[in-house]
Parts: sequence; structure tokens; C-alpha cells
Amino acid sequence: MSNSEFPDNELRREQEFIDGLYARVDALRGDTETSVADALAQGDKPMQARLERDILVAERSDLLAALNAVDGSLCFGRIDLTSGTSHHIGRIGLRTDDAERTPVLIDWRAAVARPFYLATGHTPMGLRRRRHIATDGREVTSLHDEILDLGDATRTGHEDPTGDAVLLAALNSARTGRMSDIVQTIQAEQDEIIRAPYRGVLVVEGGPGTGKTAVALHRAAYLLYEYRELLARRAVLIVGPNPAFLGYIGEVLPSLGETGVLLATVGELFPGVRATARDTPEAAAVKGRADMAEVLAAVVGDRQALPDPVIAIEHDREVLMLDDGLVKVARERTRAAGLPHNAAREHFEGHILNTLTDMVAERIGTDPYDGTNLLDAADITQIRDELAENPEVWSAVDQLWPRLTAQRLLADFLAEPEGYVGDADAAAIRRPVTRAWTVADVPLLDEAAELLGEDDRGRQALAERERETQIAFAQGVLDVSYASRTYEFEDKEDSDPDGSEVLSAHDIIDAERFAERHEEADFRSAAERAAADRTWAFGHIIVDEAQELSPMAWRLLMRRSPTRSMTLVGDPAQTAEAAGVGSWSRILAPYVEDRWEHACLGVNYRTPAEIMDLAAAVVRAEQPGFEPPSSVRSTGVRPWVRQAADDLPGAVAKAVAELTPAEGRLAVIAPRELHRALAARLDGVTAGAEPDLTRTVVLLDPRQAKGLEFDSVLVVEPGRYGTSDLYVALTRATQRLGVLYTGGLPEGLRRAAATP
Repeated sequence: MSNSEFPDNELRREQEFIDGLYARVDALRGDTETSVADALAQGDKPMQARLERDILVAERSDLLAALNAVDGSLCFGRIDLTSGTSHHIGRIGLRTDDAERTPVLIDWRAAVARPFYLATGHTPMGLRRRRHIATDGREVTSLHDEILDLGDATRTGHEDPTGDAVLLAALNSARTGRMSDIVQTIQAEQDEIIRAPYRGVLVVEGGPGTGKTAVALHRAAYLLYEYRELLARRAVLIVGPNPAFLGYIGEVLPSLGETGVLLATVGELFPGVRATARDTPEAAAVKGRADMAEVLAAVVGDRQALPDPVIAIEHDREVLMLDDGLVKVARERTRAAGLPHNAAREHFEGHILNTLTDMVAERIGTDPYDGTNLLDAADITQIRDELAENPEVWSAVDQLWPRLTAQRLLADFLAEPEGYVGDADAAAIRRPVTRAWTVADVPLLDEAAELLGEDDRGRQALAERERETQIAFAQGVLDVSYASRTYEFEDKEDSDPDGSEVLSAHDIIDAERFAERHEEADFRSAAERAAADRTWAFGHIIVDEAQELSPMAWRLLMRRSPTRSMTLVGDPAQTAEAAGVGSWSRILAPYVEDRWEHACLGVNYRTPAEIMDLAAAVVRAEQPGFEPPSSVRSTGVRPWVRQAADDLPGAVAKAVAELTPAEGRLAVIAPRELHRALAARLDGVTAGAEPDLTRTVVLLDPRQAKGLEFDSVLVVEPGRYGTSDLYVALTRATQRLGVLYTGGLPEGLRRAAATP
């Protein structure tokens, strides 16, 4: 009897497998928690046991984190091979506990799982059937089978004739305010990009709804799986356009079992600074220009001052005069070393001390009769040491070559930019020292820090003093141990009956090594350490909305990636930032010339055809040859465009009531200056810089909406947007779109709305 007569048998079999899988996971989770608890209880063990405990805790904690993150949706597919073998595919891999270590669940990133995404009837890749398993928690709710070996007559009663049921179900499902992974529905073109080699620069270009962000996140998960040893040590950085976007994508990688990735905006890439404020477009454009690197170098150079005209230093009842000629020689010799400003200060100090020493030596050591110098090397050294203890010498050095911080340098420059940039640029960027940092300031802070470097002599001296203290303490412990051991065996005739020596701690370890063993270990993850270290070199960097970054932001990111291992994701047609580079070649030419790969995603999975036609018409009004990505579905619901009466907030409130889905999310996208008035008329909606995307209705401006998607969208006053911003706003909806305006409409939108 064929399985087709009893299709529920297939559901039952898969449910039994899922039940067994979770029973195994629950047992593993219980064993893991017990092991961690036992390990933590070993508080007073020797040093080696402590080290082993710490490693165990770290490993077990990582496993627990992965299991907890994917709980409820571990398995989503099965592939049946023509050889008779079957493999279940899931978010993480699991094996049996016996010596064979047989795979029970195959990680979606493993090579053996790849036919699940690539096999077709034309190229079955050895598959007989591909099965999609839908679950609700731990319960199997449906199966969708694709027959790839057309000669196989076996049927299960769960066949999907088109093979699109799972994809369409995912596309039509209600949004939650958080991005979901696409591991069940990865398409062939997406899989090629996800599994591309990690070395070099890969540019992934795609229009709205093509899944480029999801592809980038799954690529991060794949790279961490395939190159675990390297990337776990160096970490992966994912850069997003704003905090709301990072919150939106924040659950994707944990759902795939990966938690060791640093997610940040450009405004968060300078340790100690979290910039969320934004400049005017004019100021952002000036700050983002590549020539700001030269401007900041000039600012630093001007801090390496010359006397005006001299600096008088009183020493040993005499006055030493440092004029601009002497200091200029010291400055040029210091600059010739090519070191950053703060690191070069030690050289400058040396040149100034040598100059002053020569002055004193000439005054007190010159024979008045023949002009010879009567001082020997020891005398010269003594003079230099005495000068080094003179506070006036160090006051002069501080005046001529001050220690600088990036924050202080940039704040002072922005307060008085005249003389370094043109008058119009200076007016655009000038601001009080007390103002909060903006996102565009962070690349400038990073550039300033690179120019300044760090004079870490004080920190090194403190570390050395602490180390000497620890060694002295360790020596005391060893001495007490030795004395105690000696006393124990003293006057005992049988203390060493066989003539062997009794070893003490003194015999196997010295104080220095003993102190090193007790030093604090750093158990932070690589991502946590990277977030606190401006000079960290990441194993791989992924940049979303990459077309929006300024040349100065690219300088910052390229410093974080000396190996140039990067994935850049974006769409030049959506460039909206005034400082955005937009063109891939202009972004990359200064760093890798033409040595980069380019991949395009041309299928729009998010936006229905009816909405995409309207959005494309807006761009075509300026770019007649523009071709948007092709939508895979049509909802049959046309977007509407309406003119509001005088009460715009009231009209928005009515439209929100009309568009809010029974399940899912609605976004009201409006110019920032209207947010307060609109929020006052919308229940439960707040106007703020970082909206809560899990709310049923959220209020955004077009820049905040980049990279996000909602079931329904209401676009307010489109005439106030630029073309790129309007294109973004119109392409956020998965189901329904409405447009409200009080004045005129952009030409492309007006013509499209008038078309029957």
C-alpha cells in the first residue's frame, strides 16, 4: 500500500523524529547545565583545574546559547537521495553521543545540505525528494514535498506542484517588527552569494525586497561555520545604517546559532562614543569628504608649535632661551621619524632636553682661554638629568608639543574651523564645544586618533609597577610555603626514609611564573574585545546600505579590515545621504582598485508588483532607463494616493485605521518635522529617535525606514522627499500601501497615480 493512501503517516513519522530530536536536545541541555554547575563549584582547585574549568564553562555556555537561540525551530527540511539515504536539515548540527558520532541533524551550512537549496528537476544533484517541514514550536504542522526524480512514482500526499508554497507562505506571513531568518527559503542565487569565499571584497547589489540584508546575515553565519577557527578569533563586524535597523536584524544570527558577531552603526565604532545625533545635510557632506583627512592632519601639525618668539626657562639661577630656530630643528627631526603625534612626543622631548643640555654645558663647561669644553660624559648626563626634573622644561614641552586626545582636538577644530576649510564649509560645520557628537563626527574622531597615536609610557610604567608588586607577593607566598615545608620535616629522622628529595613549590616554579599564572584572564568574547579596541582588525566586515557611507567612513572601515575581507551590500539607486559615495568603483578604487567581485540580486521577494510599479515610476521620472527588480508575486491590491484636507493629522489617523492589519505591522513614514503632530493623533504612537518596531503602528522618517519592511505602509507628504528617500518609503510594504498629501505630488508619482 502506497504512502499516498495514508498521508498522515508522513506527518506522524516527522513528528516522531522531531520529538526524538528535542528529547536529545533536552538531555544535552540538562547535561550541559549540570556540567557547568559542577565546574563552577570547583572553586579551590589548583591552577590547572581552574583553567580547565574556565574553558569548560566557555564551551558549554556557547552550546547552551546556540540551543536556546534556535529552540522551537531546529529542523526545517529533509532531503532524500536516490541512493536511499535521507538527511534532515536544521539550523545547527547534532550528532549521536556514541563512538560513531553519527549525524542526526545536518547544519544548513554543511556541504551535504547544499542540494536542499540548489537542486532542481533539471539538475537534481542526486536528490529524489526535497521536503520542507513547517513547525509551530515542537509540533509539525505541515509538509511540502518537491519531487526531483520524476521517474520515482512514490507519492506521500504532501506534494507541492509548484515548489513555491513555503516561499510564498513566508512572504505573505505577518511581520513581527523583527527580521526572520530565511534559512528555509534560501534561493539558488542567494545561496551562491552566501557561500562565496570570504577573502577579498564582494559587492552584493540589489533593489528593494531582494533579500540582500538577509543574504548578508546568512553569509556571516556561513563564514563563521566554514572558517570558525579564524573568525572566532578575529570576529565579524556587521555595520548597519541606524540603531533601529540593528534592533530589527538582531535576532537573525542568534536564531542560526551564532552569537559572536559585533553589530554596530558607524556612530558606535569609536570606543567610548555612541553618536546618534545627525548633522544637517550640508555639515554631513563637508565632514564626509575625503579631504577632511588632510584638514585634520593640518590641525594636528599646527599643534606642534614654535615659540613666539622665545620661551624663557629658569634653571639653576640662569635663564635658558628656546627660540623658534632651535625648536624648529627639534620639530623637523621629530617629524622625520614618521610617528603619530603623541607617540612622537618622546622624541621631541629628547631633542629639547639635548638642546637645553648643550646650552648649559656650553655656559658652565667652556674654557675661557681656548674655548674647549671641560665636561666629561658623566657631567653631561648629570646636567640632562637635572633638566629633566625641572617643571619649567616640561611646561615648555607641553606648550610646544602637547599631548592630545581625538575628542579634544576635533571639538576645538569644530568650534573654530576657519582657516582650515572655506567660509561656507566652516559655517556649515561650526558648533560649540559642548555639543553632542554626531554620526558624521565618528570617522573624524577615528582619523584624529590615527594621526595622534598613543603615548602609553604612563600606562606601561603602571603595568610594570603592578607586575613587580605581584611578583613580590608571589615570592612571599613561595617563601612561606618553603618555610612551612622545612619546619614540617625538621628533626624528623624518617622525613626522607628512602633518600629521595622532597620537592617544594620553590623547586618547580619561580615567583615570576607563579605571578603570571594568577594574572586575570580575559574571558570576553572576540566581539566584546573588538568593541573596546579601536585598532582591532576584524576577520570579516559586512556593511549594509553601503552606498550611504562617506569617504571618511570608508577610511575608518578599511583600517578595521587590513586584509580587505568584506561583503558590501546596497543599492546605489537608494543613495540618500548627502555624503554617500553611491558608486562602488568610487568607494573601492582607493583601497583595492578593481580587485573586487560584483553580484546582483534581481528578484523582489518583498514588494508586490502593484506597489513596485508605482515606486519605479517615481525613479523613471528622473532616470527613464531605470529597471527595478522583478516582483515574484501580485496581491491584486493597488496602492492608493489621496489628497488630504487641511487637517492632515486627522486624515493620517483615519488612514491608519484603514490600513492597520489584523496581524502584522503598519509604518507611517513622514517627514521628521511632522512627527510630533502626527503622534499626538495616533493612539500608542510616540515620536522618537529610536522607534519600537514591535509595536503595531510605528512612526518613521524615510532614513529610519531603510532596510525595514512592514505589512502596510502609509507615506505622508511625498513631495517633501528626495527621489531616493521616496523610493525607499514606497517599497517597504509587503501587502498594502497608501499615500497622503496636502500639496503637490512629485511628477512620477502624479502620473502613476493617474494611470487607471
